[in-house]
Amino acid sequence: MLILGRAETESVLDHDAMRRALRAAMEDVSAGRASSPSRIAALVPDAGLLAAMPAYLPNGGGLAAKLVSLFPGNAGGRLPTHQAVVLIFDPESGEPVALLDGTSITTRRTAAGSALSAELLARDDAETLAILGTGVQAQAHAEAMVRVRPIRRLRVAGRRPDHVATLCSELERALGLEVRPAESYAEACADADIVCAATHATEPVVQREFLRSGVHVTSVGFNTEGREVDSATVAAALVVVESRAAVLADPPAGCNDLRQPIEEGLIGPEHVHAEIGELLLGTRTGRTSPDQITLYKSVGIAAQDVAAAHLVLTAAREQGLGQEIDLFA
Repeated sequence: MLILGRAETESVLDHDAMRRALRAAMEDVSAGRASSPSRIAALVPDAGLLAAMPAYLPNGGGLAAKLVSLFPGNAGGRLPTHQAVVLIFDPESGEPVALLDGTSITTRRTAAGSALSAELLARDDAETLAILGTGVQAQAHAEAMVRVRPIRRLRVAGRRPDHVATLCSELERALGLEVRPAESYAEACADADIVCAATHATEPVVQREFLRSGVHVTSVGFNTEGREVDSATVAAALVVVESRAAVLADPPAGCNDLRQPIEEGLIGPEHVHAEIGELLLGTRTGRTSPDQITLYKSVGIAAQDVAAAHLVLTAAREQGLGQEIDLFA
């Protein structure tokens, strides 16, 4: 079995390659070719959860499973809130062949999924990007979005001004763009063409009154106690997801962002317009006007992890990275 640590895993993660890998994975999901059941989780009272996410992809993926923990109390400390490993199996024999750092894979594939949604749904002339949140996902989303749209200005908002200032400095240095702190989520969203929400919020950080017409919103935050996007935004938007089954499932698979407006009677399940894979396959349409608000709500599905892990394993083998062990010796 090949073992890859975080530094080695991160060294072969590429935004553009990841986005291409996710295209194939999302097509497999929407075409019914993949096996990607909703995640299950063991809950640790007052602390967090441990979720299991297995999947099989016939095209450029194979068979793998991710174990991921979510411990919100780690925020701002030594450890990240999300920690994960990915175990890859031989799809013909079931033999475990590789163990990878899943934390970096989760970060990069999530941002790549949001960037893919922007590639398909955001206006071609989108120049102003709002980042809501200051964690690793916030940074990864900024780095991914500039690759798919001609972003010239970034606005960053978060709960802690010191974290906002730090992220602004890091992004300005890394991207060479104008990056400014916003005093509120509303201010960050006001003139944004793309809004990326990556928080652990319990109350919506994306509200309809904050948004201009024509904006594309991506939301990747997950919190069983709340949501990132308010009902009015969901009701007004063309909604696209990774998987209808996943996003509308009971927690810990689904999300309150869509379930709550359904429970309120504002929308029905049919308001979920399309899966990303359906847009790629051409069985559903995307944006139909420059003024339309579009929303990509991500809950993270195992098929994405499998595609990303396969990409990492292939590159690691080509470059001779990692340590081989005989697990059953």
